[in-house]
Amino acid sequence: MNQQESAFDPSGQSTAADQSDFAPREPVPNADAVMAELSETREKLLRSQAELENFRKRSRREADEAERYREFGLLRDLLPVLDNIRRAIDAAEKTPEAGSLLAGFRMTAQQIEKLLGDHGCTPIETDGQPFDPEVHEAILHQPVEGVPDGQVVGAVSRGYRLHDRVVRPAQVIVA
Repeated sequence: MNQQESAFDPSGQSTAADQSDFAPREPVPNADAVMAELSETREKLLRSQAELENFRKRSRREADEAERYREFGLLRDLLPVLDNIRRAIDAAEKTPEAGSLLAGFRMTAQQIEKLLGDHGCTPIETDGQPFDPEVHEAILHQPVEGVPDGQVVGAVSRGYRLHDRVVRPAQVIVA
């Protein structure tokens, strides 16, 4: 069967496809309306593509942030343990016969602080710093001669940051 024969059905009649190929084209009524609709559809497509790209970027940024701060809860739970070790060190310093115990606690505290630092968790500076409610929690106001008001004069509990977020504010004494 050749190509000309394939355009006809077995009864010898021409097919609809054959007729549409040779039918005279009539002018499209409302061509301006069709062009306006086409333009509007293109605008919607571009807007949808831009929204999809923005969604992808936002999702990527949120995933990166979640990855960066995934250790936040662990660090928050670990900090009270470090506080207790520091309290034990302070108590052992006051007891002369606790020398080896004191050395062990100091070594443990140093290891934990190094581990925290390796994971981006750093202590918040306190002594001599101006009080900053973003990173300090004032638990006592104590006037100190020669120290300006609003300056931190001591820390009761260290505060820590994970990168740029405060894991726990430092509990401080403010002049």
